[in-house]
Amino acid sequence: MDAPHPHSQTDAAHSPASHDHAARMRVIFGILTCILLASIDQTVVLPAIPQMSASLHDRAHIAWVVSAYLLTTTATTPVYGKLSDQLGRRAVLSPALLVFLAASCVCAAAGSAAWLILGRALQGVGGGALMAVAQSAVADVVPPRERGRYQGWFAGTWAVSTLVGPVVGGFVAQHISWRWIFWGNVPLVLLALGVSHRALAGLAPRGGRAPIDYAGALLLVCAVAALLLALSMGGVDLAWGSGRELGLFGLAALLSGLLWRQQSAAPAPLLPGHLLARQAHVSLIAFLYSGALFEIIFQLPLLLQGAYHASPAGAGAGLMPMLFGTTIGAYGAGQVLRATGRVRTVLACGLVLAICGVVPVGIWPLGQGLGWPVGWSLLTGIGLGLLMPTSLVSVQSLAGGRDVGTMTGMLLLVRSTGGAFGATLAGVALALSAPGTLAGFQAGLLGAAGALGLALLVLTRMPDVGLGTAN
Repeated sequence: MDAPHPHSQTDAAHSPASHDHAARMRVIFGILTCILLASIDQTVVLPAIPQMSASLHDRAHIAWVVSAYLLTTTATTPVYGKLSDQLGRRAVLSPALLVFLAASCVCAAAGSAAWLILGRALQGVGGGALMAVAQSAVADVVPPRERGRYQGWFAGTWAVSTLVGPVVGGFVAQHISWRWIFWGNVPLVLLALGVSHRALAGLAPRGGRAPIDYAGALLLVCAVAALLLALSMGGVDLAWGSGRELGLFGLAALLSGLLWRQQSAAPAPLLPGHLLARQAHVSLIAFLYSGALFEIIFQLPLLLQGAYHASPAGAGAGLMPMLFGTTIGAYGAGQVLRATGRVRTVLACGLVLAICGVVPVGIWPLGQGLGWPVGWSLLTGIGLGLLMPTSLVSVQSLAGGRDVGTMTGMLLLVRSTGGAFGATLAGVALALSAPGTLAGFQAGLLGAAGALGLALLVLTRMPDVGLGTAN
């Protein structure tokens, strides 16, 4: 049995059960602004890439405007989760928002692609805190059994911002200037800073004041960056199987080994081994369903345009049922978790529904019309919506009060890495298929179904997680 923690009295005083509904909603709405900012900034730049390339006279490197943000956001997320346990949510989030604000100004004023990419990388350094701290703050004020109830807010915000981001970015780039995409961040960041600073004021640190594992943080950031570089550059900037590509994977493996060794010896490791073991099943399931999700999101618009002859706008609209389905699924997961307090059934239903939504599109020949893949994608979205909040609530319940930020950050890292892996596999499937055929799309979608099926197999080995009314 673990020894009593020296801050156990503080934890009890600030336990989720001690917050009423009004206090919880203040925190929820405070961090929703951060989630909105984080999710919209991932997609708002996509339609403006051609204008950025033309304005800065650089076509070769402009894709790194997206990749640089993904790399730094993913790599820093678990670091912020651990720091927020030790220092407090607000103490970590507010400086990160200021970094995000400064980076947005760098992007807006960039005179070259190099400066724009640097600004996006710095945005990711600030943005890594937004999701990790926001999701951890929910665990500070909401008991585990109630958390799924609030995840519908986050799923809805994510879905809406994912749709709105490209629309706003395209409009601004076409009618004003791509630079105003980043200048427009300034009022949003100031709003998020003001609202979250006030909402998180009463949340005390829950993880103690152990020494910060700077060496582990550096090794983790470098290992994740090397892996994501290999995944994002493979088949695009570097040929699969080339010496440089294999070198990046080798570097990622070497750094991961060094990280594992360093974490075993560190007095206060960034990624404690007992926590990794505790959430291993949920993390593997999250990796697999995130890979499937990004495979589907990557391929569905291309499928609608290439095989069903939809317009670009129509293909974008074709994603709406799936994203709407994720909101329905997240809300449904919250209600079931609140009523039963168990997670295995919800995870199983989510995986089965997602598989049932993907397989018909992957195996059926063309000829059913645009409604066929779009209609089935709604079922896929509902299934994936059941999975996302349930896996998060599971790891937070396993963490207890002191390590919520750490385990939340670790899960978000796994999700992001799985998403990058899934997008890469989708690109490989399409690259290997003959032009004008459906084979690549079918291979990618069936690959996503296979990942979901493997996650279902992992679930059979996972002990059930009981969600109590307090940490």
